[in-house]
Amino acid sequence: MSVTTENHPWLVVAGTLADAGCDLVVGLPSDEPGLMDAARTVPGLRVVGVRDQRAGACAAIGHAAVSGRPAVLAVNSGPSFANALTGLLEADSLGAPVVVVTTRVPALGIGRGAFQHTDQAAMAAPLTKWTFLVEDPRQLTWALRRAVHLAVNGAPGVVLVEIADEVLRAPAPEHRPAPPVRRLRFAADAEEVRRAAALLAAARLPVVVVGGGCKPAGAGAAVRRLAELLGAPIFTTAAGRGVLDEEHPLACGLVGLYATPPADRLLAEADVVLAIGSRLEETARMGWDGLDDKTLVHVDVDPAVFLAALEPEAALLGDAAVVAGQLADALRAQAPEAPALAARRAGIAAVREEMRARHAPGDTDGSGLTVSEALRLLQESVGRDATLVQENGLHDMWGYHWPVVSVGDGARVVTPGEQTMVGFGLPAAVGAAAADPARRTVLVCGDGAFEMGLAALPTATELRLGLTVLVLDNRGYGWPRFVRAEERSPDTLTRFTAPSHTDAAVRALGGDAVRCTTPVELATALAAAAKAHTEGRTTVITVPVHDADVPVGVRRVFADPPTPEPPSPGASA
Repeated sequence: MSVTTENHPWLVVAGTLADAGCDLVVGLPSDEPGLMDAARTVPGLRVVGVRDQRAGACAAIGHAAVSGRPAVLAVNSGPSFANALTGLLEADSLGAPVVVVTTRVPALGIGRGAFQHTDQAAMAAPLTKWTFLVEDPRQLTWALRRAVHLAVNGAPGVVLVEIADEVLRAPAPEHRPAPPVRRLRFAADAEEVRRAAALLAAARLPVVVVGGGCKPAGAGAAVRRLAELLGAPIFTTAAGRGVLDEEHPLACGLVGLYATPPADRLLAEADVVLAIGSRLEETARMGWDGLDDKTLVHVDVDPAVFLAALEPEAALLGDAAVVAGQLADALRAQAPEAPALAARRAGIAAVREEMRARHAPGDTDGSGLTVSEALRLLQESVGRDATLVQENGLHDMWGYHWPVVSVGDGARVVTPGEQTMVGFGLPAAVGAAAADPARRTVLVCGDGAFEMGLAALPTATELRLGLTVLVLDNRGYGWPRFVRAEERSPDTLTRFTAPSHTDAAVRALGGDAVRCTTPVELATALAAAAKAHTEGRTTVITVPVHDADVPVGVRRVFADPPTPEPPSPGASA
């Protein structure tokens, strides 16, 4: 029996992924019709073609973050697969549910110089939860459904399914419709919950740290209820931002490197830390005085998280929302008495008031817009429930600080993980906006990161996503420049001297490119960007920034921030 268009295995692959709950396939088309072509014929699947596989992986991350569903990255053996690895490195770091579907060259060519053969499983092993090579058509449906199951359950992450060339040239197995793969929820051990509740009830000052694992669990309401019972300040990691409304009276912004003084004082004074859905990676611990000596109550769906960064006194294995509810129920009978709760709330309110007073954005620094003022104007324009996509460069890290930026619990926040790849933001924004085109999607990034991610811009144009991009332009790479200045090392290599080509690229694709140096100019540009969004046109707004405009978290962690060296003669500032 020959393989025809009607019974091709790729149609089974596409149909199986759609049944399992995937709604996006992103990638580059292969030489001959493959998964992307088949997916275009399957109801419920959207196909997004990108210009770069690395961008495709980041777009899958952004889409999964906004849609809450696993995304599919379609690649092929060889350079296509290898080029996607940087984005998959970030997906693994973030715990993003990405299903990678790729091909394997014919078996007879392996070891004999087969065209574009590479050991994909070995290359991806450190980044994937599971890899499987489909060598028999009868394995196809099972492997794909298991891949989706593993991508969304436990700690979400990257899975890889390779399909042998021989399978793609054989008759397809029958496609039998099946229900979506379910996200499984489970509760923590009751005795461990009682131990943890006793530790929290006896605490002098507990703090709650909310991580990205709370998002797929939908744990916002349960975590808020728990924190209110404790009267505890709530901090989030970068990945956990958006789980709770940052205007809640217990919310104190981000933790670690992104903690905004004087909220770091609450972190230093805490005696018990309740971390929910966070691996407590380095940026979450950075600059946290005395963390090693505090009592840790750790909640996660992945047992491998426990004892990785810190050893918990109580380790609760389970779904973030379910376990937060268990803890709240256990604490109801032993919650702190009213005077203690009132004192904690008053202390948190005083800290929040001081944060607002100390970090309220000013109009200018005398030589142009400050980053914090630019971010304030951006938020006034797009609101607190937009989709916010960030990079992790020096100046755009201002956006991680409350109250400079304040997000609601209806917002979608997409950030890089602990790998912080440069160029993540624009393709991630494409995937995020494709998941919810009606919602405003804004990207905050540096000029270097924007240039590196520029290959995603044509896709944004083709999809008419209407992105708004705020580029903080220091004519180079800010973080390397900052570190070199601290070490009193030359920073010439961190400075761009060639004219920027990005505005021309934006305009060539029908978008708007504007340069703003005053609040009035920026407010006008943002109003035009709102209109452009409704028309599906991208707007890129560039604001020149100065080396000395260093985020408060960086200043706090690096106690003696350096004075950057002046640019060499003829270099752009």
